[in-house]
Amino acid sequence: EREQEELPGGGGQNQTARVTTPATALRQQMSSAALFLSGASPRVKVLPVVYFSILDHYLRRSEGLERVIGTLLGSVVGGVVEITDCFPVPHKETEDEVAVDMEHHHTMLEMHQRVNPKDDIVGWYSTGNTVTEHCTLIHDFYARETEAPVHLLLDTAMQNAKMNITAVVSTKLGTPNGTLGAVFTPVQCEVLLHEPERIGMELMSRGLGNPASATTLISDLDHVKEATETMTQMLEKCLAYVNKVVSGEVPGDEKIGQYLLETVSAVPKVDAAQFEKTFNNVLQDLLMVVYLANLTRSQVVLQERLSEILL
Repeated sequence: EREQEELPGGGGQNQTARVTTPATALRQQMSSAALFLSGASPRVKVLPVVYFSILDHYLRRSEGLERVIGTLLGSVVGGVVEITDCFPVPHKETEDEVAVDMEHHHTMLEMHQRVNPKDDIVGWYSTGNTVTEHCTLIHDFYARETEAPVHLLLDTAMQNAKMNITAVVSTKLGTPNGTLGAVFTPVQCEVLLHEPERIGMELMSRGLGNPASATTLISDLDHVKEATETMTQMLEKCLAYVNKVVSGEVPGDEKIGQYLLETVSAVPKVDAAQFEKTFNNVLQDLLMVVYLANLTRSQVVLQERLSEILL
């Protein structure tokens, strides 16, 4: 049989796992299979700040280190894993062994939970595009920390000029009386955008064409204008699709039709004149609030200047 050996590091600082054969991956017993055995299809949602933290960790890595790893924090609700934060974990690896600083991991976790007690370990991350034998050893450590760890991979090599992001979980293989190994299975991974994150991402995207230029937050009126233009473009696209279906140019899709029906049904039936009147009233209120805010700001600045002169 092909075996693996785990050796404790000196002083309780690191855990070193020594790989003696290429078949180490087939000897791991992972508890992530619970997500599949329960009949639920696991989904992973990640806040953008997590990706930025991982990339920052990769850019600040030690010289000679090909990849970085770290702990993912968040929560699991109804089979959906929400990853909201992360922190780096020092490690060293060679062809034969990998060493992870467990003490650093537990210290960082304790400090984080003092501020965010609801955040738990949901998995770990690494840079790269493939699951290696060392990944199975690290995953085995996180399987003892949480019931169903998720492994998030970021391809920092930018193959095909694109940074691929993959989330995988481990599923047991073998007979009911014994486990022969485990296989990593990709799961659905998407970006979790709340309103502040969405605004921040849109603001950053404006500077993609010219990285040297600075971007600023748009005014409320400009935001309303952009939202209206975006909605108009989406309505024109939907109308063009419907016209093509009606004319027989393209076959109809039941799912798209159902979605459009639900969307149209959700819109309240309001008289056009009444809607215009309500919209203008809200717009006037918004303009009044902006005016009062600017007036208050000017008064505060004037008061500070007068105080400086008198004192």
